[in-house]
Amino acid sequence: MAEQRRRVVITGVGAVTPMASNVEDTWKGILAGKSAIASTTLFDASTFPTTFSGQVRDEELVTRFDADAELKFSGRNVRFALTAAQQAFEDAHLHSAEIDKRRMGVYLGAGEGPPDFVKFAQMLCETWTGTAVDTPAFLKLATEHFENLTEVFQEPNVPAGLLARKFSALGPNMTCLTACAASSQAIGEAGCVIRRGDADVMITGGAHSMLHPFGLAGFNLLTALSRRNDAPEKASRPFTKDRDGFVLSEGSAMLVLEELEHAKARGARIYGELLGYGTTGDAYRVTDMHPEGRSAKSAMRMALADAGVSPEDVDYINAHGTSTDVNDRVETVAIKEVFGEHAKSLPVSSTKSSIGHLIASAGAIEAIICLLAIRDGILPPTINYDTPDEALDLDYVPNSARKATVRIALSNSFGFGGQNVSIALGRYPL
Repeated sequence: MAEQRRRVVITGVGAVTPMASNVEDTWKGILAGKSAIASTTLFDASTFPTTFSGQVRDEELVTRFDADAELKFSGRNVRFALTAAQQAFEDAHLHSAEIDKRRMGVYLGAGEGPPDFVKFAQMLCETWTGTAVDTPAFLKLATEHFENLTEVFQEPNVPAGLLARKFSALGPNMTCLTACAASSQAIGEAGCVIRRGDADVMITGGAHSMLHPFGLAGFNLLTALSRRNDAPEKASRPFTKDRDGFVLSEGSAMLVLEELEHAKARGARIYGELLGYGTTGDAYRVTDMHPEGRSAKSAMRMALADAGVSPEDVDYINAHGTSTDVNDRVETVAIKEVFGEHAKSLPVSSTKSSIGHLIASAGAIEAIICLLAIRDGILPPTINYDTPDEALDLDYVPNSARKATVRIALSNSFGFGGQNVSIALGRYPL
């Protein structure tokens, strides 16, 4: 007789987003159809083709770490991660629980931390000869003026290490770097860690901030960002005919995953169950999805198979839905093929329309949104859906939240490099 698979549930959530510095207020803003997109103020973006973003505006949250001798050198991504993880840890009531810390681990989706752009630019100016940079002079200034801890905090693995230290998590500690799919992949892989018995509790999710001149310049050079500078709140418009690119955002979202019996034994509240996980590679282009969505389809099918459910069992999809021409078109094609006739009545929405694209932490906040849709029986809308694209004909839950019974939801994340991840989340008990 085959051994029964260990089941994984979610017992805590936390988030810092452009909408709000916690989960519930972010959720309320999304359901109300609000946009968190506005002009970028972290630096002067007025000369960029895109002058707006999904910026976390809670300065108290950012500056509260300045009093710490070590964390004062950390970037925004680290500060977001620490805040969101603390929320999730407390939400799961792990701070008061007697648990074996050797059986608790961390698995994060992350990207690089923001560079010290101001010092970098100043040193370039000081060492510019008129035709080139005086490299020896630049290196001398760098050793004199760069802070060693600032450089350390740029490493993508640092947030996971800091969370392990903060919560005394002595179990598996890993970081996933699969771009826009990273935090979804981290959730899926963290679930696998629990299923195979290597941990009972995993702190997972993602944190990222690319809101700095290098990040904005890079995505502008790829022509991936919307340039709707006259109306930034309308810029993220997934699945519409006049979509013109995604909106770069920042933030963090964290979840506590727990083995079901472990959670029940301590009387934990359960948001839902991680039912299935699928991950594939496009093996195509670095910045484009395969035009037929071949591996996006495979990821969704893999998640459904892992969950042991049929396409008809899915009540809602939180789409990757970036508001770019290729992604929205290909994702629609992939959903229609995977779900067949059911796709005609299956609600699909993109909450990036409200909060933009949090890059490595996008999948984690969208997984939380799926859990809240299940909990509250309401579908979050795709806002700014004013000009339907006749070629994209799914139910995108346009502009207004909608009451619905949601038992099983699917969350899609597709990353640069061709990474595809789908996560199936379900009500507990089903």
